[in-house]
Amino acid sequence: MLCPFCKDKNTKVVDKRDSDEVSITRRRRECISCGKRFTTYEKAESPTMKVLKKDGSLQHFDKEKIIKGIKTAAQKRISEEEIESIADEIEIKILNRKSPKVSASDIGRMVMNRLKKADKISYIRFASVYLGFEGIEDFKSALKEIE
Repeated sequence: MLCPFCKDKNTKVVDKRDSDEVSITRRRRECISCGKRFTTYEKAESPTMKVLKKDGSLQHFDKEKIIKGIKTAAQKRISEEEIESIADEIEIKILNRKSPKVSASDIGRMVMNRLKKADKISYIRFASVYLGFEGIEDFKSALKEIE
């Protein structure tokens, strides 16, 4: 590990902490050459997953897109921690699949199912975009479904 201050290669680990919630290891390091301390984070690389879009194209799986979609639907109704937890849960389900591909519609359904349990208003907001509601009747039928 290079020291960010003097660029020397000789550093030692002073403290190491593993996070219980996420698979990240935090290391506090000290440069042998200049004596300054700095922090590094180590995270296991996730297997490459591809998302099959409606138009047939493939994109790399990006958990941040799930988080962004939930935040948009939830708008201050669900805590940041719960949003992260939902996204982590969905990511784990996707990574545990046998296929290296997942359809965007499967991801949307997973988010909807999770939001239905977490917050009904956020669920309706997400469903209105995901399912493409075109009028008040679509909202009424979705409300009847969750009642």
